[in-house]
Amino acid sequence: MAGQQFQYDDSGNTFFYFLTSFVGLIVIPATYYLWPRDQNAEQIRLKNIRKVYGRCMWYRLRLLKPQPNIIPTIKKIVLLAGWALFLFLAYKVSKTDREYQEYNPYEVLNLDPGATVAEIKKQYRLLSLKYHPDKGGDEVMFMRIAKAYAALTDEESRKNWEEFGNPDGPQATSFGIALPAWIVDQKNSILVLLVYGLAFMVILPVVVGSWWYRSIRYSGDQILIRTTQIYTYFVYKTRNMDMKRLLMVLAGASEFDPQYNKDATSRPTDNILIPQLIREIGSINLKKNEPPLTCPYSLKARVLLLSHLARMKIPETLEEDQQFMLKKCPALLQEMVNVICQLIIMARSREEREFRAPTLASLENCMKLSQMAVQGLQQFKSPLLQLPHIEEDNLRRVSNHKKYKIKTIQDLVSLKESDRHNLLHFLEDEKYEEVMAVLGSFPYVTMDIKSQVLDDEDSNNITVGSLVTVLVKLTRQTMAEVFEKEQSICAAEEQPAEDGGDANKNRTKGGWQQKSKGPKKTAKSKKKKPLKKKPTPVPLPQSKQQKQKQANGVVGSEAVVKEDEEEMSDKGSDSEEEETNRDSQSEKDDGSDRDSDREQDEKQNKDDEAEWQELQQSIQRKERALLETKSKITHPVYSLYFPEEKQEWWWLYIADRKEQTLISMPYHVCTLKDTEEVELKFPAPGKPGNYQYTVFLRSDSYMGLDQIKPLKLEVHEAKPVPENHPQWDTAVEGEEDQEDSEGFEDSFEEEEEEEEDDN
Repeated sequence: MAGQQFQYDDSGNTFFYFLTSFVGLIVIPATYYLWPRDQNAEQIRLKNIRKVYGRCMWYRLRLLKPQPNIIPTIKKIVLLAGWALFLFLAYKVSKTDREYQEYNPYEVLNLDPGATVAEIKKQYRLLSLKYHPDKGGDEVMFMRIAKAYAALTDEESRKNWEEFGNPDGPQATSFGIALPAWIVDQKNSILVLLVYGLAFMVILPVVVGSWWYRSIRYSGDQILIRTTQIYTYFVYKTRNMDMKRLLMVLAGASEFDPQYNKDATSRPTDNILIPQLIREIGSINLKKNEPPLTCPYSLKARVLLLSHLARMKIPETLEEDQQFMLKKCPALLQEMVNVICQLIIMARSREEREFRAPTLASLENCMKLSQMAVQGLQQFKSPLLQLPHIEEDNLRRVSNHKKYKIKTIQDLVSLKESDRHNLLHFLEDEKYEEVMAVLGSFPYVTMDIKSQVLDDEDSNNITVGSLVTVLVKLTRQTMAEVFEKEQSICAAEEQPAEDGGDANKNRTKGGWQQKSKGPKKTAKSKKKKPLKKKPTPVPLPQSKQQKQKQANGVVGSEAVVKEDEEEMSDKGSDSEEEETNRDSQSEKDDGSDRDSDREQDEKQNKDDEAEWQELQQSIQRKERALLETKSKITHPVYSLYFPEEKQEWWWLYIADRKEQTLISMPYHVCTLKDTEEVELKFPAPGKPGNYQYTVFLRSDSYMGLDQIKPLKLEVHEAKPVPENHPQWDTAVEGEEDQEDSEGFEDSFEEEEEEEEDDN
């Protein structure tokens, strides 16, 4: 009977298949993720952006020749060794013979399929004489020959071979285990057990435990959980945080504590250098005892951050610590923004008055501090100090100029080239060109806003309690692109005006003269002319008057008859005209009603199509957001004193400036290269009326480039919930139909009874 048989691989062929697959599954993804990047491509990129970003600290640090790093070389050697092993195993597998082959007795006897019985017997005699054991032949080969001969000559063996592929009948199904037999050999049992115990009982638990211990200390954004707890406590404690308090809380992060972060360092020289910097800064309160904000590590981080904002020179031993601290600041401030938003949501969900939400000013101060940390500027410093070669000494020449009062980056860019060159005359030509290149690289973002209520019959009608969706389309351009277009348009408008100035003047004069003559004529025509008095008739004698009356009477009677006939004919023609006019007017009214109905139907269809398209677009945006993973590499930030290359990111949110409340949670825009569409959702107010909100777009890297746009909402009363709906009356209609049918049957039976009585 057929059965199952498990056996280890004695020859080792199946083990090579297993080993090749295992090595391939490791080597191929490891090469994709771990192969060192080409340094030449990075050098070419840095060379291309040198004109703009050449003076940035992160650029200069990147160009410094780093110490020889052995890690990329080791990675390459290990990956190449893995590929060599994979290719060797693949070659080995390609050369191995197949163990399972279909049994064919003709091949064993070296005969062609379809040979006759005589040919089979003849070939069997020749091979048996050659391989017979008594004559020194191979016994195994002789057994195969005898078996093949029996399969071709014996009817039962031939039937088994044709049905089951073997002359002996159905065989047991064998499964090979892709492990060599020496692993289960009794001689090697102790060694195998030691290896298994070391791998699965020592190495694996240690690796998983160390990974788990490190991972539970960090959040999804790689921020220490302890830092999040510290921020939550102090943000809740201080509802309205000014910039000074915010700096203290930021410096209290556990990322700067050597006890929780091995990358943070503490030196004995800090006890000498930090007090010196405190005396130079002069605005740090050391009397307040509020751990961990007053711990040594927190005080050191606060002093280094304040010296960075003041652009002070610090000792070389502290520069590395300052750079480490500054690299952590953007992520820590983003975590603080998340904490503030979570507390605001918790305060709205709870009805307790004791739980007070953080103010909008605290949230905006976090965003401003991110800009300050990246640019190395204090809160109320001029945004023009972000540019190269413009410092405190020559800033007064720009901002306090008599003719040009330049306060922002936009004011400087909007000037004409000649005016800008005159304003920055204190700069050399080379420095001026560098300032213009940097100025042109700054971002200019525009916002297009549209508010609607999705998944509603009337998406443009905002009702009380509905979920409002504000679609914001962001378009990023550089300052150079925007203002070059504006200047070219202005130049194109000014040039024809200068060329045809005289002709235009003459034309305008002629036009104005014609217009002035017109009213004079009309004024003259409006003067009333004196009316001429009709001459009074001279009275006649009495005899003559009677004759005149008689003559007038005859003529008058004839004239009256004629006048009556003319009046009748006129009345008939007028009535006919009125009837025709009424008919044409009714036809026109019917046609106009039809046209208006058609226009309304077409307009309704267009509105429905537009709403359907908007709904489909919103669904597609959601699907794209779920499926696509956009790169967070957007555009490098120009920052003179930031030690790391940072990308342009933005915060987008809606707030009520009058009430100082946050309407929608900030959305962190990290993928804005050219255009980006963002949906901001929030519940509509609880009372009908007109509301004025503001959409804010704040940069996390640049000062003075924030965008603000008003948002007006008209909130209506919610529609009443219908008590009866045609879809809900299906059961009632069925009952009415049943009652009608029963009444019809009763009336039909009554009629039959009456007919029988009559008969």
